Amino acid sequence: MNLTTFKTSLSASTPPPEANVYLQALWHEAKGNWEKAHVLIQNLPDQNAAWIHSYLHRKEGDTWNADYWYGRAGRERPQQTLEEEWQSISAALLEEE
Repeated sequence: MNLTTFKTSLSASTPPPEANVYLQALWHEAKGNWEKAHVLIQNLPDQNAAWIHSYLHRKEGDTWNADYWYGRAGRERPQQTLEEEWQSISAALLEEE
């Protein structure tokens, strides 16, 4: 799966079956279900989860919390739009597969 096919999957009612938990979280967030995305990644201890977690809190407008999670992810808050960040995270995770 690449970024184009992942974005195309947003027209479906469920995430692609091959999507890992990180991509599922991003998929649900893109579909407007922030809470489902948050539930999927909030208890995962790795840096990818922290990166998504930071993005979710940035989108929510909770900058302090977002910055905390960016730190846990080993990243700084980006200067790009939320849409660009979503695409960057998605593309990076898709490359890992």
